[in-house]
Parts: sequence; C-alpha cells; structure tokens
Amino acid sequence: MAAEWSIQELAKVARTTSRTLRHYGDLGLLPPSRIGSNGYRYYDQESLVRLQRILLLRELGLGLPAIAEVLAGQKDTAAALRTHLELLKHEQDRIARQITSVQTTLRKTEAGEQLMANEVFDGFDHAQYQDEVIERWGKDAWDSGNRWWNSMSEAEKKAHLQTHVDIAADYGRARAAGVPVDSDEVQAIVQRHYDWLGTTPTGGPVSAQYFNGLGEMYVADPRFAKNYDKHGEGTAEYVRDAIRMYAATRL
Repeated sequence: MAAEWSIQELAKVARTTSRTLRHYGDLGLLPPSRIGSNGYRYYDQESLVRLQRILLLRELGLGLPAIAEVLAGQKDTAAALRTHLELLKHEQDRIARQITSVQTTLRKTEAGEQLMANEVFDGFDHAQYQDEVIERWGKDAWDSGNRWWNSMSEAEKKAHLQTHVDIAADYGRARAAGVPVDSDEVQAIVQRHYDWLGTTPTGGPVSAQYFNGLGEMYVADPRFAKNYDKHGEGTAEYVRDAIRMYAATRL
C-alpha cells in the first residue's frame, strides 16, 4: 500500500497546523488524496510535493491567490520544482551578499576603518545598476523603471521574476531537445517572452529593433548570457535566434 499521512501527521512533519492544511484544501490548493470513512483527510506522496511547493511560494512572498495561479499553470511537477529551486538560489545569493555586507560593516566599524557605500548596501536592492541603465537608455528609462519596480509588492516582484525563470528554463529544454527555433513550440515560448517584456515600462509596444537588441545583449553580456546558459551551453544564442525569427515574422 502506498504511503500516506493523516492531516495531523502531515501538519506535524511540515511544521504547520491542521487548520492551515484544511484552509489550503478548502481553497483547492491542497485537496486530500482521499477522505476516510471516518471523515479524516489523508495525503499521499504527491500531496507532500504539492505542499512543499505551496510553502516555498509562501516563503517567497506570494499570496494564496497568486499561488493558486502558479500551481494551475505548472502541471509538470519536476519543472515547477526546478523553477522554485532557481528562485531559492537567487534569494540565497542575495542573502549571502547581505550577510557579507553586514560582516564587512561590522569588521570595519570595530576596526575603525573607512566604510565603502557599495559594500554597505550590496544585496539590498537593484539600484547598483542605475548608472549603467542611464548610460545605455537614459535617465527617463531609469526613473520609469525604478518607479514601476518600487510600485510592486514583494509578491508581485517575485512573480514577475518567476515568469522569466520559467521562460528561460523552457528555452533550455527546447534547445536540449533539438527543437528548431522556427517551430510553433519555440515561437510560443518567444511569445510568452515578448508578452512578459510588455508588462515592463518599455515606453510603448516592444518593437522588433528593441527585441532583437535584447537578444543580442543576452549573448554579448555575460551577466545576461549566464541566465540562459545555466540551462545548457548555447541557450543564450538559441534565445537570440528564436527572437530574430519571431521579430522577422511577427513584428
């Protein structure tokens, strides 16, 4: 017989409460795998994985409605877990930089050394890119983007980032499977990418020139390339080529 856990057992091992699990069930987030003749709720291994995903998304700041949308849109459990893992690694890197920043501040403060502003605030926000954005696209682009980013809640920010993580991972899987960039499957991924860019303050509809320029930057700039090549060497170039095809045929 396959392993299963009662609601009390699952609550204990997940360090939550039966009331919380019942609430998740009532919302359709975590339905029990079966209900016994005694009316008790029981959960199988698939339920454990689903609860882990819910708890991960909660820790990342998403509200229950947003979590419901994520779960509904991700039928592939392994792909979903890879997405969560990437988000956790991103958060781990940010926290690690904050820890280093605080350690440096503490050490220099105790030693009476001069503090450097970039050391004090490393890992706390995205403003480190301000000068580069202004140089590339102008001050209006920075101001607009900064207002847009700061207007979002933490949950919205994480959901926005997760959308791109999903897209990058799908590009990587398509490249690994040898799917041509002009196929309907890949072009559907590019469409999601294009739509995602459209949610950002680009100053109007995303043009072919703008989209192609981003594709070239994904390859030319190692910081962008690694976001794609971590899903397999050559993925950044694959993305660029897929974008070129999309821009040529649809924009």
